[in-house]
Amino acid sequence: QVQLEESGGGLVQAGGSLRLSCAASGRTFSSYAVGWFRQAPGREREFVAAISWDGGRTYYEDSAKGRFTISRDNAKNTVTLQMTSLKPEDTAVYYCARALGSGIYYGQGSYVYWGQGTQVTVSS
Repeated sequence: QVQLEESGGGLVQAGGSLRLSCAASGRTFSSYAVGWFRQAPGREREFVAAISWDGGRTYYEDSAKGRFTISRDNAKNTVTLQMTSLKPEDTAVYYCARALGSGIYYGQGSYVYWGQGTQVTVSS
């Protein structure tokens, strides 16, 4: 069993930055891709970013490109989402998830373990 725990959310003004972390338990975390997703009030959960098992490949949703950076430290079983130039429309609960494989995946069906989420609120 894999458990994921997000942290780092909070309230920030537009234009500000936040650094989200995803800490995982389980020795097999480093062999799998990890993704970040978000769900805004009244909207479906959507893909934000993903990173391959070794950090060699990353993929971003269009609105995250150039503003968000996903990275991982397999020695510490953590994945980080650095978010800059935040906008009010980035307000959502952010979830990390571990994929079923080692590559890059942006479909939610490719992720099998999910954290509980961390709230990000961007004020205008």
